[in-house]
Amino acid sequence: MATDQQPRQRIEASYPKDRTALGGPRLGPVGWARWAWRQLTSMRTALALLLLLAVAAIPGSIFPQRGVDPVRVRRYFEDDPDLARWLDRLGMFDVYASPWFASIYLLLMISLIGCVLPRMRQHLRAVRAQPPRIPARLERLPVHRRVVLDAAPSEVVAAARAQLAGRRYRLREEEDGALVVAAEKGFAKETGNLLFHLALLGIIVSVAAGHLFGWRGEIIIKEGESWTSGAGTFDTLSLGPLVDEADIPAFTVELNDLDVQFEAQAQGAQFGQPRVFEGVATVEADGAERQVDFGVNQPLSVGRTSMYLLGNGYAPVVTVRDPEGEILFSDAVTFLPQDNTYGSDGVIKVPAADPGLGFAGGFLPTISMGEETGMTSSFPGLVDPALVLTAYEGELFPEGRSQSVFALPTETLDQVMQDDGEPSRMLLRPGDQLEIPGDRGTIEFETVIRWGGMLVRHDPGRLPALVFAGTALVGLVLMLGVRRRRVFVRVHPAAGDPAAPGARHTGLSVAALPKGTDPGLDDLVDGLLERITEACGGRLIEPGDDARDNNEDEV
Repeated sequence: MATDQQPRQRIEASYPKDRTALGGPRLGPVGWARWAWRQLTSMRTALALLLLLAVAAIPGSIFPQRGVDPVRVRRYFEDDPDLARWLDRLGMFDVYASPWFASIYLLLMISLIGCVLPRMRQHLRAVRAQPPRIPARLERLPVHRRVVLDAAPSEVVAAARAQLAGRRYRLREEEDGALVVAAEKGFAKETGNLLFHLALLGIIVSVAAGHLFGWRGEIIIKEGESWTSGAGTFDTLSLGPLVDEADIPAFTVELNDLDVQFEAQAQGAQFGQPRVFEGVATVEADGAERQVDFGVNQPLSVGRTSMYLLGNGYAPVVTVRDPEGEILFSDAVTFLPQDNTYGSDGVIKVPAADPGLGFAGGFLPTISMGEETGMTSSFPGLVDPALVLTAYEGELFPEGRSQSVFALPTETLDQVMQDDGEPSRMLLRPGDQLEIPGDRGTIEFETVIRWGGMLVRHDPGRLPALVFAGTALVGLVLMLGVRRRRVFVRVHPAAGDPAAPGARHTGLSVAALPKGTDPGLDDLVDGLLERITEACGGRLIEPGDDARDNNEDEV
C-alpha cells in the first residue's frame, strides 16, 4: 500500500502550495491579436458573417431607399416624422451605405481572405507533392479486393500503372522492381472549392467598386423628345462616394418611337399583358450620331454607360388658351400608370394664367363607365382614350417652394366651380375642346403620345462581377462533380518460390480511399481489377472465398 502511495506523493509534492498559481499562461497583446485573427479567419466565422450579411440586407427590401425611391422616403417623414427620424438614425433608408452594413461587408471580405490564402498555399504544396505511400494493411481501407492472376508480377504492376495513368491518376514514383502502385486523383475538387471562394471574394470587391465609382439616374423621355445628360437633367440622380458630377459623360438621346403592344385575344390573367416592349432612339455622343433599337432586356449603350427601359405610360398633348385665344400652355403631360390597365394620374400646371390654373385628374386608355366602379380603364391599349380633369386656381408655387411635377398643392388652391355651384368636371376625348368654367378660357385634348422611363447607369463593377459569377459557377461544378480518390495496388509473387523465374501465379490486392462519401468506389475497384487482368494478358485463377471480403489473407 505504501508503495502505491509513493508516486502519488511525489506528484502532489511537485504542485505548488498556492493552487492559484496553476493558471495558464497570460496572453499579451500579440497573443490576443493572433487569437482574434484566428477566430476571424475561421470558416465558421466566414459562414456566420455571410449569413449575417444576408440578414442585414433584409431592411433594404422592407424600407424604401433614398437612392432608389426618394419620394417614398419623403412620404415616410410626412406620415410619421418621429418614427422616420429614428429609422433614419439607424440607417434604414440607406441600408447598403450605412456604417454597420459596411462593417459586416469588410469583416466578411477579410475573413474570406484569411480563409482562402492559407488554403491556397496548402493546396499548392499538396499538388506538387507525390501521392502518399501505400499503407501496410490495405484491408483496413473502406474498399478492398484481392484476386489471384495467371500473370507475372512485373506484368501486373506495369498493367496497373498503365491503367491508372490512362485514367489521369497521379502516380507515385517507385523504385525499379517495386511491386506496389500508389495513385491519387481529384485535386480539381479542392481547386474548385478555392476557385468558388476566390470568385465570391471577387464578387464582393466588384460590387464595392461599383458602389464607390458608379452612379445611376432616372429620367422620363417622351416620344419625339431629346434629352441631354447632365447632373441637372435627371429626375433622380445618385452618385457614388468617389464620383463627381463632372464625371457624368455628355451625350444626347432622342426617343424616336416606343412600341408597346398588349394581349387582346387571351382570356383571364393573360388579357392585357404586354407582349411587345421596345423602342428606337437616336444617340449622339463624341460627335457621332447613330440610331439604335432597345428593349427590356436590350439596354441602350453609350460608351460605358447603359440605359435600361424600365416602364412606359401615356402623355396626353394638352393646349390651354385664355379667353382671348392666346396659348398659355401646350405640351405633352406625363401621366403615371396606377394599375395594370394603365389608368393613370397626372396634373397640368399653367402658371402663365392669372391667377394660375391647375388641372388634376386621370387618363383612361380605354374608358369604361359603370354604376358601381365609375369611370375606369378596361384595357391598357388606346381603344377609347379619355381625359378626366378637375380645375383649380391660385398660387401654384406657394413661397417658391419646389414640388413634384406630379403633384398639385390643392391645399393652397381654390377649386374652380361650375355655374350650378358644383366642382368642375371635364371629360375630354382626343380632338375635344371645352370651356373652362368661369370664363377662364379653353382646354383642348389634341392627341396622345407615349413616354419611356429610362434608368441610366454606370457600374464599373458589373462586368467583373459577371466574370466572377461565372467563375464561381465553374468552381461549384468542380467542387460538386469531381471526387477525390486514392487507389493503392499491391502485387504478391507466387507462394512457394516467389523468386522462381517465370512464376505465373500472382496475387493482386486493390484498395481505394475516398475523401468524404463516394458511392461509386466499389465499381471503381471492380472495374480496375477487370481492366488490369485484361491488360496484363492473364486470367483470373482464384477470386478467393469472397472477392469483396475486406480481410486480407496470405495468397
